[in-house]
Amino acid sequence: MHFESLSDFFAMGGYAGYVWTAFGITFGSMLVLLLVSVRRGRALLNEVQAKVDRQARIDAAKNLENTL
Repeated sequence: MHFESLSDFFAMGGYAGYVWTAFGITFGSMLVLLLVSVRRGRALLNEVQAKVDRQARIDAAKNLENTL
């Protein structure tokens, strides 16, 4: 689509309200999805690290029991 000026581009042929609202909702949804995914990923990594640390403590305690 060819626009004569920048204001014509932003007006989108009279459909600016629909077009820019759709873009806003799309980018807002993508931003929320990104933030939720990063937060859940970090939580998962922390959970896995906690389980690994716990297992290491259990193994260390078993080794100490065998030395008595």
